[in-house]
Amino acid sequence: MTREDVLIDLQGIAKHYGEGETRVDALRSIDLQVRAGEVIALLGPSGSGKTTLLNIIGCILAPSAGRVTLDGEPVFDGHWLRRDLRRLRLEKIGFIFQSHNLLPFLTAEENVSVVLDLARWPADKARERSRQLLDYLEVGRRAAAKPALLSGGEAQRVAIARALANQPRIILADEPTAALDSKRAQLVMDLLRKLAAEQQACIVTVTHDEKIFDRFDRLIHLRDGMLSSDGPGVE
Repeated sequence: MTREDVLIDLQGIAKHYGEGETRVDALRSIDLQVRAGEVIALLGPSGSGKTTLLNIIGCILAPSAGRVTLDGEPVFDGHWLRRDLRRLRLEKIGFIFQSHNLLPFLTAEENVSVVLDLARWPADKARERSRQLLDYLEVGRRAAAKPALLSGGEAQRVAIARALANQPRIILADEPTAALDSKRAQLVMDLLRKLAAEQQACIVTVTHDEKIFDRFDRLIHLRDGMLSSDGPGVE
């Protein structure tokens, strides 16, 4: 693994809440590297620190200690090294959630292009990029439909398109298949694997969904805020 391959590099990450007798250690001394093209799962019981770790990678939550490097750029080392974290997330990170969280008053195409509007893309380029992604995800024919008229699978594909709109190399997914049946869940994960390979992105997924475990390159187990194992997923 070369330094250029590593998109997520966490060193000594810790997160605690409170002090003294009330202190709770959510994460303790986490070291983790994720390379381009890799799709990994964060597994563990409720309260093990999975979502906390995902939020630190996503620059939503500051760690109590440690160093975070994303796509070769140091972003946290005792404090945030960027002033504009919103811009950092727009540039580097795409988010996919269990609920698609599409804006109900916008069409599928508009839900994708709104991310590009925030990133200050020209309107015509934003529309073109949105259409390309929706076509790629085989939901282009639904571009003019609002979320209420989309099936669950279609809405999740639009949400994936939105996450990919600004061409991030780091994609974070929180229970993205929990609301889908087995067939659709496996299709979504196959799609994410394809995207990771073709765009040399990495995908980190928090999941309890056993029916998709074989779609991951690595299964990362967290227990009591610590990395308990780091094993292979797919052969």
